[in-house]
Amino acid sequence: MNIDGVWAAIDDHRIRTADLLETLRDEEWQHASLCEGWTVRDVAAHLTLQQVGLRQAVTMLPVMVRHPGGVNAMIHWSARQKAHAPTPQLIREIRAMIGSRRHNIGLTPRETLIDILVHGQDIALPLGRTLPMAPAAAAEAASHILNSPHWKSKVFQQNGFRSASLHATDIDWSVGSGSEVRGPMWALLLAVTGRRAALDELSGHELGESD
Repeated sequence: MNIDGVWAAIDDHRIRTADLLETLRDEEWQHASLCEGWTVRDVAAHLTLQQVGLRQAVTMLPVMVRHPGGVNAMIHWSARQKAHAPTPQLIREIRAMIGSRRHNIGLTPRETLIDILVHGQDIALPLGRTLPMAPAAAAEAASHILNSPHWKSKVFQQNGFRSASLHATDIDWSVGSGSEVRGPMWALLLAVTGRRAALDELSGHELGESD
């Protein structure tokens, strides 16, 4: 997928995610997401923060340096701060990014794609909602993750995929060697990002066991 295709996929899923958020009841916004310690509202707020530029990063740097828990804790803190915004504002800010090609400093558009695809499911699945994901977009995101040694070592340890080969059933995509894990591309993407919520959608290798 070329860069134009990546941005088109990002825009498509921002639309789908904003559309889903508009249907949520007040209590659903407070429901736990798939991200441990994060509510649905926290995750939605985080998705509004995908365009942090150099000026904003410099402004936040002193807080990041002083904040206990490192970068991940800082990301959660910033999301919780943004989550105080009114619900319509959060949805409006996600929609406002559609068509823009800005992304967080230090990252690439493919990290932005991973963020919107996976966090959309972090919101939808615990609520029993369906948020369709284009298989080609999920394949692009998964391939980018699996080409990153840091991501690969982390998520393969979590889900026991270190000696598995992954095969999508809804798109021509496969990677790895060894015992097969098969399933829809969206579920494979969640698996390689360490989410266990969609493992029931996969079959083959004895999932979840260390090799």
